[in-house]
Amino acid sequence: MKLRTVLGRLPVVHQLRQSVGLQRGMLVTGLVITGLFLLMAIFAPWLAPYGFNQLSVDGESFGAQRPPGGDHLLGTTVGGYDVLSRVIWGSRTAFFVIVVAVLLSIFAGVLLGLVSGYLGGWVDRVLVVIADAVYAFPTLLLAIVAGIVISRGQSDLVGGVFAAAISITVVFIPQYFRVIRAEVVRIKSEAFVESAKVVGASTPRIMLRHVLRNSTRTLPLIFTLNSSEAILTLAGLGFLGFGIEPTSAAEWGYDLNRSISDVTSGIWWTSIFPGLAIVLIVLGITLIGESLNDLADPRLRARRRAVVATPADAVAATQPIAREEMGEVP
Repeated sequence: MKLRTVLGRLPVVHQLRQSVGLQRGMLVTGLVITGLFLLMAIFAPWLAPYGFNQLSVDGESFGAQRPPGGDHLLGTTVGGYDVLSRVIWGSRTAFFVIVVAVLLSIFAGVLLGLVSGYLGGWVDRVLVVIADAVYAFPTLLLAIVAGIVISRGQSDLVGGVFAAAISITVVFIPQYFRVIRAEVVRIKSEAFVESAKVVGASTPRIMLRHVLRNSTRTLPLIFTLNSSEAILTLAGLGFLGFGIEPTSAAEWGYDLNRSISDVTSGIWWTSIFPGLAIVLIVLGITLIGESLNDLADPRLRARRRAVVATPADAVAATQPIAREEMGEVP
């Protein structure tokens, strides 16, 4: 019983139990799509028929731009790589960027928002100005600059992913900063915070134990929306030539860049499948984020409950009002 209670309080599980109708369909669809890509990322060594940088098997070369079929279900690229293997291994790179970039931005943004909102004064004003200045930078442009500075032209797995993650982190920090700061400013005037001050609790204890716990309820929503943007930023870096080399890791944006000349030659499979992977994973994460955003509005939840109510419930709910109007209820 306790396990079911704990599972029911998890962010996505709790919203899934609340959702009905179209919102539940969107949430379930997003969870299924994202879950499939997550399973691909975890079990890539067993699901992929070949390695992401493998060009031959048993001494026999795959060949370049071979159509789908036979030993290569999705064909081969212009570089001689298996398209299916590159798509599967690319999901691991995508989730790697999500974990590194979004978690770093959450940690920094939440910490700065907590300090700024609770302390106020000149600290708050300085941090707000800095956050607004950073928020003005374009994500992709900052990612290109960070990629050149951090990786120094060497687009290996660590350098390429780290460059994209750092640039995404810098841009995402103001978003978490604004949300947490607004919540902290509201919560610090609540009665339970004032009571903690009266009993002599220290400022760090109040900030971490009382204020922080009640100001992070919207983080799952922002996390999902920023995860899709992180994948698009990584794909944009790869497409512009600042991504990861194929010998270091599989990356969908790089594969799209290499398939530009194939499109005009009628070779469609080298671009369709990496592009479809980007669209599907972004769609899945976006559906989750939009569903959580919808379910976070209590008015929409109440409206949906009214729609699914049975006719008998509606009649029973109106009976006390009718009796009161007739004078039967004092």
